[in-house]
Formats: sequence, structure tokens, C-alpha cells
Amino acid sequence: MVAEARRAGAAPQLVCPAGSLRALQVAVDAGADAVYLGLKDATNARNFAGLNFDDAQLRTGIRYAHTRGRQVLMALNTYADAHDDSAWQRAVDRAAELGADALIVADVAVMAYARRQHPELRLHLSVQASATTWEAIEFYRQRYGIRRAVLPRVLTLSQVQHTIAHTEAEIEVFGFGSLCVMVEGRCALSAYATGQSPNTAGMCSPPSAVRWEESAAGVEARLGGVLIDRYAPDEPRGYPTLCKGRFEVGGQRDYAIEEPTSLNTLALLPQLIEAGVSAIKIEGRQRSPSYVAEVTRVWRHAIDAAASGARYSVQPGWNAMLGRWAEGQQQTLGAYDRPWR
Repeated sequence: MVAEARRAGAAPQLVCPAGSLRALQVAVDAGADAVYLGLKDATNARNFAGLNFDDAQLRTGIRYAHTRGRQVLMALNTYADAHDDSAWQRAVDRAAELGADALIVADVAVMAYARRQHPELRLHLSVQASATTWEAIEFYRQRYGIRRAVLPRVLTLSQVQHTIAHTEAEIEVFGFGSLCVMVEGRCALSAYATGQSPNTAGMCSPPSAVRWEESAAGVEARLGGVLIDRYAPDEPRGYPTLCKGRFEVGGQRDYAIEEPTSLNTLALLPQLIEAGVSAIKIEGRQRSPSYVAEVTRVWRHAIDAAASGARYSVQPGWNAMLGRWAEGQQQTLGAYDRPWR
């Protein structure tokens, strides 16, 4: 039976990224209901140097959030090493010991360990688990006690509505941030180019595989030796990911797989609330504290307005602010705006 609060169209929780202690603090201060973060190792899918939390920072961050009535969700959303899963088990233990409010998990071995050793610890199904149907979500709920599932960014609004109507788990969707057209958890592009899977290494483009090279034709971006883009001297350069490279196809050089653009679902917020979405997630643990603060502030205002019962409309200032932080200075509704159903 679907939770009564979800059917009533309750305001969704605003879940914001924290790649650092400072980002956590500004997210909380700007109105996030919860922040999500990871440890400084391969147990999380944003395993970049200079990001993430050690034990002392995690303890401080949890205390900061909890004293202000907010939650901390810890991402253990990569797949454990089959030869040695001790790092993932230690991460589960640390989350429980330090008081994290939930774990965001993808690997069934990690779920099983958490449920066995810390049955009181709330589990959320990561987008990395690639659960795109209510049947898959119900399997994880019934077998491993998952309380919430984060949907991949490839479903239409009607598919999201159908999923919510058929599962007892809470549903979380992405509201803003870098768009991924792949079904997360199933992407093999980076592994093909670098030999390191984003599902285990914790990043789409490992820095060790990234090369910038000057050439007569411009600045070339390579990933694992594969040329994925070429920039003119004054052209803005994004961090190279294979899916957002420009390639020559049929004699035309363009973004063959995905353009650099950000998902922005402000226009659909009333429909998402009416559908019973339990949480709106902002992407961007790799982004700056300024990004986190400004995007959180916009979404706090928007959710409050949409849930107030008054007539809702997207304020021009909201989109203008988000446009400053959009990837490639472009925004899209992504799969929600597909013309076919």
C-alpha cells in the first residue's frame, strides 16, 4: 500500500550534494533537507582528489546537519571489489558508528552486509543500481529492506508516475544538474577507453587517463589515449567524458552521443509532487560550494512555492540563476520531454 503522505502530494525532501565540509554547511544553511556525501576512497562514485570526507570531517558534518534538524545520507554506491570487499564493509560500519541517517547503496553484497550487521540503518537504492521498474525496486525492498530508490535519468514522467503507484518504497528523482543519458550503473564507455569501470573506480573519467595536448588544430582532449574532443584556443573546455565528446559521424563533427547540458525540472515540480515523489535530488558533488549554495537556495524557494497550495509558476530569476551553473550553459527536461510515450 502506497504511503498516505505520498498520495497526498506532500512536499518532497530536498537532497543536495556535499563534496566537501564547506559544501555541506552551505547546503544546510541554504535550505537542504538532506545532504549526500562520500568517503575519500573508491566506495563512492565521485572518487576525485580533493573531494569527499575523512572520519573527522564526516563527524563534524553530521553534527552540523543534525543540530539544525537536517539529514546526512552517505553514498556507498560503487560495486565492491570481488577480491576484497573489506573497504565497503568498513564504510558501512563507519556510517553506522558516526550516525549517518541512511546509506545510498548499489551492490547487493553491501546491502546484505548492512542489513545483517546494522539492521537499524536505513538503506536507499542508488541510481547506480539501475532499477528502472517498480518490479526491480520491489525486489530490493523485499529482499534487502530498501526504503527509497533513486531513479535513473532516463524515465518519462508517466513512467515515474507508474513506478510510484506500484511500489511501497519512496522514490527520489534528479531535479537539477549534469544530465546522463546512460542508464547509470550500466555504462561501459569509460571502461572501454580506460580499462577502469566507472561503477568500480568511482568516476567516469579517471584523472590518470585524461590528457590535454596542444596540436596545430587546437587543444585535444584525450581519455585513455582516445581523442574525444578538440577545442579552439578561446573555446570553453569541459572536463572530458567520452559520452560528451565531439566525433565525426557521416562527415559532420558534433556531439554524437550527448551534448553538455543540465537537467532542470522546475517546470514539472507540481506534477512530480502530485505523483508522490518523496525527494528531489540535486546533482553535483564535484561542483563548488557556490554552486551548491545557489542551486539549493533556488530549489528551496521552488519546492516551498509548489507545495504551498498557491498557484505555482517558475520565476524568471530562478532559471536565470540556474542557467549560470548549467553545463554548457544549456538546460533541458531530458527524458521527461520525450515526444513519444
